[in-house]
Amino acid sequence: MTEYLNETVFTWGATPLKFGAGAVDEIGWDLAKLGAQRVLIITDPGVAATGLPSRVADAAKAGGLTVDIFDRVHVEPTDDSIRDAIAYAGESTWDGFIGVGGGSAIDTAKAVNLYTTHPADLYDYVNKPIGEGLAPPAPLKPLVAVPTTAGTGSETTPVCVMDFLELQVKSGISHPYLRPDLAVIDPLLTLSMPPEVTAASGMDVLCHALESYTARPFHSFARHTPETRVAYNGSNPISDAWTEQALTLLARSFRKAVLNGGDLEARTDMMLAATFAGMGFGNAGVHIPHACAYPIAGRVREYRPGNYPQDVALVPHGESVSLTAPAAFRFTFPTDPGKHLHAADILDPRGADTTRDERERLPQVLTSLMRDIGIPNGLSGVGYTAHDVRPLVEGTMQQQRLLAVTPRTATEEDIEAVLTESLENW
Repeated sequence: MTEYLNETVFTWGATPLKFGAGAVDEIGWDLAKLGAQRVLIITDPGVAATGLPSRVADAAKAGGLTVDIFDRVHVEPTDDSIRDAIAYAGESTWDGFIGVGGGSAIDTAKAVNLYTTHPADLYDYVNKPIGEGLAPPAPLKPLVAVPTTAGTGSETTPVCVMDFLELQVKSGISHPYLRPDLAVIDPLLTLSMPPEVTAASGMDVLCHALESYTARPFHSFARHTPETRVAYNGSNPISDAWTEQALTLLARSFRKAVLNGGDLEARTDMMLAATFAGMGFGNAGVHIPHACAYPIAGRVREYRPGNYPQDVALVPHGESVSLTAPAAFRFTFPTDPGKHLHAADILDPRGADTTRDERERLPQVLTSLMRDIGIPNGLSGVGYTAHDVRPLVEGTMQQQRLLAVTPRTATEEDIEAVLTESLENW
């Protein structure tokens, strides 16, 4: 057998999809095909108020299934809210789960499926260094994801994320067993998304695509054994193809979806973009913007964005990711100028945002978009100051699973520079 020092193998996996207007009404048939008879729908109060989970439940019941609804998912899940959901699910026996909502609901459904199938302390499966990083001992029960936002791509990924309140940092669980068995993607479900939610969710899609596209190449890692190969294995030809398609759809429809939420064609493009980007980053991985986003979201003090719950301070995930994106891609530019410039050209095909400094091309395209759709102007726009940079650096450096995919080594000093540049983006 030939011995290689560097990796020569990459893996790629994705959730089977059912996509299109009206797809959600067929969910009873889909669940029965997966062998589920007693299913728990997991959603949040806002989505529950729309009546959509009840509609999903009716479709499942029409297929002969027994259904219950848990509607206490926390927007931006916390360790406490995850434990609450696990405890509720543990009061009965389920042979399948449905996550209905944004990434918060689908991530919570992944965690519930994991911890009720293979009970353990919450920290056992959480990624190091926050948790023990243990692998689930066997596959999980059937999980169907029904996204209602064009954002996280959680319906196609093997990852769930939560906020650890006492630690003031986010972390997550990453393993192929977490990937949903089916994603039912119905663009009609997103027509009522408010502009602020559309903008934040869309920035998450955009950063998924850009981070996975510019991630450290799979062949630059040390050689893995079959047992040690991880879900995030670096940029590769298949992930690149999906993320380029996502960028094309975003260029065509992102602004339209924010400014005219009733545009079904734009909404369909955004749902496809979220799915394509998820199929890219769910295998290649994400890096600096997401690593920085976790402490940004975890340490927020007073910021309350419009059309999100107002009872607690929060930075929506898509916003928290986007705030450092211009500076992050300025930092990663030297590793592959061609990819950075190509991404900028896809997003801005007419060259409306041009600069003589090639390193500034992608950051300029991003800041122009962020201004147009109402994203806050940097960290200062969500309440952070220069005095907060060091604690944010500390939280970011805990995200080694993500930073390992950064295409160039990011030291504490590098992350501090990225965060400082991101206090204001324009």
